[in-house]
Amino acid sequence: MRLVKIYDTTLRDGTQAEDFNISLWDKIRIAQKLSQLGVHYLEGGWPGANPKDRDFFTEIRNYDLGITRVAAFGSTHHKDRQPDADSNMQELLISRAPVFTIFGKSSVFQVKEILKTTLERNLELITSSLSYLKPKAEELFYDAEHFFDGFKEDREYALRSLQAAIDGGAQVLVLCDTNGGTLTSELVDIIKAVQERFPGFPLGIHAHNDSELAVANSLAAVELGCDHVQGTINGVGERCGNANLCSIIPGLKLKMGLDCISDANLKRLAEASRFVYELANMRPNRYQPYVGRSAFAHKGGVHADAVKKNPRAYEHITPETVGNTRHIPVSDQSGKASILMKARDFGLELHPNEPKVRLALEKVKDLEAQGYQFEGAEASLEMLLRAALGQYKEYFRLMSYRILDQKVGDEEAPVPEATIRVRVGVHEVHTAAQGNGPVNALDKALKKALLRFYPRLEEMRLEDYKVRVLPGFGGTGAKVRVLIESRDAHNRWGTVGVSHDIIEASWQALVDGINYKLFKDEQRPQ
Repeated sequence: MRLVKIYDTTLRDGTQAEDFNISLWDKIRIAQKLSQLGVHYLEGGWPGANPKDRDFFTEIRNYDLGITRVAAFGSTHHKDRQPDADSNMQELLISRAPVFTIFGKSSVFQVKEILKTTLERNLELITSSLSYLKPKAEELFYDAEHFFDGFKEDREYALRSLQAAIDGGAQVLVLCDTNGGTLTSELVDIIKAVQERFPGFPLGIHAHNDSELAVANSLAAVELGCDHVQGTINGVGERCGNANLCSIIPGLKLKMGLDCISDANLKRLAEASRFVYELANMRPNRYQPYVGRSAFAHKGGVHADAVKKNPRAYEHITPETVGNTRHIPVSDQSGKASILMKARDFGLELHPNEPKVRLALEKVKDLEAQGYQFEGAEASLEMLLRAALGQYKEYFRLMSYRILDQKVGDEEAPVPEATIRVRVGVHEVHTAAQGNGPVNALDKALKKALLRFYPRLEEMRLEDYKVRVLPGFGGTGAKVRVLIESRDAHNRWGTVGVSHDIIEASWQALVDGINYKLFKDEQRPQ
């Protein structure tokens, strides 16, 4: 079976989307999730662009990503410097990534108006940049930026730019529809012209979605023989976004019969989609094909009746294939299969017909109806499922807490203080702490109360804190969902809380995080 390799650029191109903001540790967690999905390449960022991307390449070396190879992205060297004197080139080498992806100009307009150099100098930049990196890279890709627009304005120069990349040692020529304005019929003709000039040379596709054609153009390119497809999870990216891998992957595998990721990993696609939305603190697009919560929803009476008789009546694939579930309003179907699959990840073998397990699955369903989401909060889900099996231990019990947030004058910052009473076994502890905000004060007070009983809590850190207002009641009466990411010396984990009260939602997530830490410490060999 023909193999098409998936190159994910969510952590680089995807982060250029408006309102898509992720921390370094979010990037690490997304990288781990995408490695579980089985993408072949993961573009971690542009190490010469900012400290966060530079730090990513250092940190990611500590993680096993399976078959997924990390790629570092960069441009051709500066027109007034040589590669060995170019800081961006040196940052690529410092990243120690096994794969380098370099972009260069294919368009006469871009060379003259944006790069401000001569056409010949641009070709020299492409060849010399790739030649410099070639001996130091395990794999070397060339992104031909603005290729389709460049081809339409000056066919011969665009093709010469590809020859320059081949001369420099590029192993794959990635044709980029950078402005996203190329029609599929145009794209097909242009790729055929490239194949005629460079028969048999490996080609890739990088499409943007400004004409709502990024997925169609990517699939059309694969039909013509491109075996390297770049895109992002959920299609996030600058302007209207990049080609959406959540549509491309099932299109390749289920529609075109091509190998890209395994059947088992394909069942994780919806989970990966929601995970990325959650860590970016974005509301998922419920109408997104394949992975959206409404992708297999049947509201109309005729449709719902037909689907109950045979789902093929109104579904082009089975939702479970991509890790999604069928949804019929009023008689909602539980996402049992996906929960059971997550349980296996936790080392739990759950049998759905056992009464305790059925109750747990109903509890998850009820919590999700209230606004909980367990993507990005898998520790909360694991503790809930373990409780259903009788594996939950009460490490402490809240008696009460109180938050005081005092502000004196316009110029001074508020000074929050949390007072807390908890019971640990027969002991009752009453303590207080100040913090940078009420949640931080509550976190400090709780740990202060528990440290004498559980000293290993000293190594636990709250790494990230996200709040999202949930749809429903408007204004200050709305429900909020709090997602907290914690870490210790061994692990990272996410927990979730939901309430009309932001402090209560935060408390729920804090408690889950501490309970998860204490449970895992008990399981770890001493």
